[in-house]
Amino acid sequence: QVQLVESGGGLVQAGGSLRLSCAASGLTFSSYTMGWFRQAPGKEREFVTAISWSGGSTNYADSVKGRFTISRDNAKNTVYLQMNSLKPEDTAVYYCAATRRLLTMISGLYNYWGQGTQVTVSS
Repeated sequence: QVQLVESGGGLVQAGGSLRLSCAASGLTFSSYTMGWFRQAPGKEREFVTAISWSGGSTNYADSVKGRFTISRDNAKNTVYLQMNSLKPEDTAVYYCAATRRLLTMISGLYNYWGQGTQVTVSS
């Protein structure tokens, strides 16, 4: 049974930083692209970033480029999202997800999802 468990969310002031983690089990982690998505209240889920199975390639939404960094540790079956210079508009539930597709931004192509972790950025 595949499980993705996010952690690291919380409340932070604008301009602050948070680091999210997503621990995976039940799948061959190093064979999957890992992605982060987010969903704000009243809005659709949106792509944030993805990293290839080797970690050699990444993809970012324009809204987070230069502020967020995705990384992975295949030895620990974990993917990370370092979020710096946070803005109130970054407030959302953040989800990690896994796919065999390379760096896709399309949520429907992700096979497995975590339960999400709340990130709240106060102004």
